Amino acid sequence: MTFDLSTSFGYQAVSPDERRARVRRVFTAVAPRYDLMNDLMSMGIHRLWKRTFARMAAPRSGQVIVDVAGGTGDVARLLAGPARHVTVCDPSLPMMSAGRARGSQGIEWLAGEAEHIPLADASVDTVTIAFGIRNATHLDRALAEMARVLKPGGRLLCLEFSRPVAPLRPFYTAFSYAVIPALGALVARNPEAYVYLVESIRRFPDQETFKGMFEAAGLADVRYRNLSFGIACIHEGVKPS
Repeated sequence: MTFDLSTSFGYQAVSPDERRARVRRVFTAVAPRYDLMNDLMSMGIHRLWKRTFARMAAPRSGQVIVDVAGGTGDVARLLAGPARHVTVCDPSLPMMSAGRARGSQGIEWLAGEAEHIPLADASVDTVTIAFGIRNATHLDRALAEMARVLKPGGRLLCLEFSRPVAPLRPFYTAFSYAVIPALGALVARNPEAYVYLVESIRRFPDQETFKGMFEAAGLADVRYRNLSFGIACIHEGVKPS
């Protein structure tokens, strides 16, 4: 199963290379205020989602954990602890620089994309990715790459915006297209970046479709958990032994 986002960026058809370059420009532009914007856009709920996500990841001593598209390291900080090797892997150097400035004890930082993770096969116990996979140009390749670096029995967990329940969709759509770009203009001074982010959420596959993509990447025991009536969702899969 393939799900290719290379033909769209916002409302324009672009090549995969141009989409990748534009995504990087978006995150370079919003990096200094990215966490503040997340608080405003979600009214702080994203922090509860991420805590739930970290609890489901259940990090343990001795584990090698990689948070792909980890940005400023907010999820990695929840996963870090004694005798754990936690790494943020992200293509945006400005995002990681903003994260380091907030403190990064127990966290390593690695430049890399979800589709090209610079780590060896079967070298990671747990891979996490939160609100980052929708920025990959080829979702199937990103999932296959994250499965590649997992050890047999290792787990991939993905937290992402998803398809809310039907009664909520009209209100959620109106909020997304009216409020989020306005906040982007006011706080991040970059409304175009947040138009892109809203559009990337709209184009992302629903829960069942994304579950099928996990399975197509070779992951087993795939399941998902809706958060806030499906506005966000956590998918989890295991690399077979």
